[in-house]
Amino acid sequence: MTPALPILVVEDDAALREAVCDTLELAGLAVVSAGGGDEALQLLAERTVSLVVSDVRMRPIDGITLLKEIRYRHPYLPVVLMTAFADVDRAVEAMRAGACDFLLKPFEPKALLDHVQRYRLPEAHADERAIAIDAVSVSLFALAGRVAQSDSTVLLTGESGVGKEVVARFIHRHSARSKGPFVAINCAAIPDSLLEATLFGYEKGAFSGAQHAQAGKFEQAQHGSLLLDEITEMPLGLQAKLLRVLQEREVERVGGKQPVVLDIRVIATSNRDMADAVATGHFREDLFYRLNVFPLLIPALRQRSDDIAPLARHFLAEHGLRAGRPGLRLSAAAEAALCQHAWPGNVRELENVMQRAVILAPGDRVEIDSLHLAAAAPLAPRAAPRPEMVTPTTTVAASPAAPRKANKMSEVEREHILATLASVDGSRTLAGQRLGMSERTLRHKLRQYRLDGFLKT
Repeated sequence: MTPALPILVVEDDAALREAVCDTLELAGLAVVSAGGGDEALQLLAERTVSLVVSDVRMRPIDGITLLKEIRYRHPYLPVVLMTAFADVDRAVEAMRAGACDFLLKPFEPKALLDHVQRYRLPEAHADERAIAIDAVSVSLFALAGRVAQSDSTVLLTGESGVGKEVVARFIHRHSARSKGPFVAINCAAIPDSLLEATLFGYEKGAFSGAQHAQAGKFEQAQHGSLLLDEITEMPLGLQAKLLRVLQEREVERVGGKQPVVLDIRVIATSNRDMADAVATGHFREDLFYRLNVFPLLIPALRQRSDDIAPLARHFLAEHGLRAGRPGLRLSAAAEAALCQHAWPGNVRELENVMQRAVILAPGDRVEIDSLHLAAAAPLAPRAAPRPEMVTPTTTVAASPAAPRKANKMSEVEREHILATLASVDGSRTLAGQRLGMSERTLRHKLRQYRLDGFLKT
C-alpha cells in the first residue's frame, strides 16, 4: 500500500509546531514539519505533501510570502494559514493570494482537523494508465481524483499534447460513473455542418440522407462521461445550443420534438487561452462560465521533468511489444538526452520519439542516435510560469554577458522572437500570431530569456 502523503506544518514557534503536529498524528495523519519558510520550500522541492498548514507571522519569510511562493512553484497544493485575531486583514490578503482558508488562533484541535479533512489532497489513485512521478503530476492527479468523486463539469486546459484526454479518462475511471460509457468527440475534427447532428443526434427524415434515427454523443454518454475535446473550435451558433443543453440537462435531436433528459458528466478541453478566446469573440462568455466549474491546467512536460524518463520507458515497452521487440531498453545517455529536451510537443512528441526509436534501434539498447531528437533546448523551470505582461515599454536587448551559451539554432530562434516582439510594440498576442506560436509558449520562452539575461524589463 502506498504511504499516505503527509501534511506539512510550518511554524517558527517550536512549542506550537509540536502541538499542531501531535494533534494531527494522534488523528492518524502523517506529518512533516518545518521551522520556517526557507526550510518549507526546501522540503517541498524534495517531496510531495497533501496540505500545508503555516503560520503567518514568521521570519525571514512570512506566511503570505511563503503562500505566494507555493502558488508559483506548486500551483495545485492547498494551503491553510494560522493567524492571530490582530492579523485578520492579512488573512484576507492571504485568501486573495490563493489560501484555501485560515485558522484563527487560538483554535481547538477539532477546528484544525476539520480544516485538514476539508482541504488536503486525497491520495492519488493507483492507476497504471496515469504515470505521475513528478510532484506536480502527483498533485494534479490527486485533484483529479477529488473532482472525480463529484459530478462537476471539468475544464481541462494546457498545451497541445500534454495529455488532457488521459486526465479526462482518469476522472471517469475513478468516478461513480466508471461502469458507464466514456464518449469522446473532437470538436475540431468534424465539419461544422455535421457537428450538431453528431452531438445531439437526429430523427429519421430530419435532413437529406437521414434514413433512420440516430442517437447523438450526449445520449450515447448516458450515465457516463462525455468528453468535448477542443471545445473552442466549436462554431458560435452551436455554442449557444450547447449552452442550453448544459443548463437544462436535456437534449433534443435534430428534427425531434421530445427532449431526452441527460444523466452525464461533461468534461471539456482546450489548448487555447480560454480568456483570450472569450475576449476576441471566438467563444461565448456564458458558455465559458458554464464549463469552468472545476478548471484544471495540465502542466507542460517540461514543467514535470521527473515524468519524462518513466513515460519514455512506458512508451518504449508499449510500442516495442506491439512491434515484437519486448526487450528494448534505453541507454543512460539516451535517457539523459530525453530529460534535457524541451518537448514543445509534450507527451505526444515523446511518444512519437519512442515509437521512432523502436523502428530505428539496431539492437536491444536504444542509443541517442536512434532517438533523432531535434536540437534540444534547456529545460524550463519546473514551476508554472508567473503571470507576466510584456508592455510596449519593455526593453528587448541581448545581454553581452548572458550566463548561458545557446546553440546556433536557439540563438536564431531567440533573435527572431525578440525582433518580432519589438516590431509589435511588445504585444504577446500579435507576436504569437506572427510567429505561429501559442501565447502560453511565447510567455514561457520570454520568461526563459529573462532568466538567461537576454530580455530586460
